[in-house]
Amino acid sequence: MTDVQTERDVVDVLMTDHREVEAIFVELESRQGTPEHRRQLADAERTMKELESLDPSEPRFDELLTKLTATIRHHVQDEENDLFPRLRAACAREELVELAGKVEAAKKSAPTRPHPAAPDRPPANKLLAPGTGLVDRMRDALSGRPTSMRELREKS
Repeated sequence: MTDVQTERDVVDVLMTDHREVEAIFVELESRQGTPEHRRQLADAERTMKELESLDPSEPRFDELLTKLTATIRHHVQDEENDLFPRLRAACAREELVELAGKVEAAKKSAPTRPHPAAPDRPPANKLLAPGTGLVDRMRDALSGRPTSMRELREKS
């Protein structure tokens, strides 16, 4: 049996996600990489879908990107400064470690691209998301579209 005290908990998992998102923002803001690579990095529902349809050299692309990064950075700051400390204070370490496993499992079946027209309320979202994730992963594999930070780095 592993030591619960040394395992990553759900806050650790989510903070790692935050660091990965921040790395994407820094890369996008530096305007490095090919236009296609910048488009692949630019994925929050409708804003991300609109970013996908724009050429990265268009002024609207940078306008939307600035809005998106500011919104997500504000969200990350709220979570890390308020929500995560309260979560750790309110839950046993064992519960947080168990939640980390559930979050990691959910990531493996989640969609890999925005689907603005998809249902966002139960029960339809819970019924359709795993299937959508499977279809997305199949499309990604067939098209060569990167779906992880590792794949994005290898492709650039």
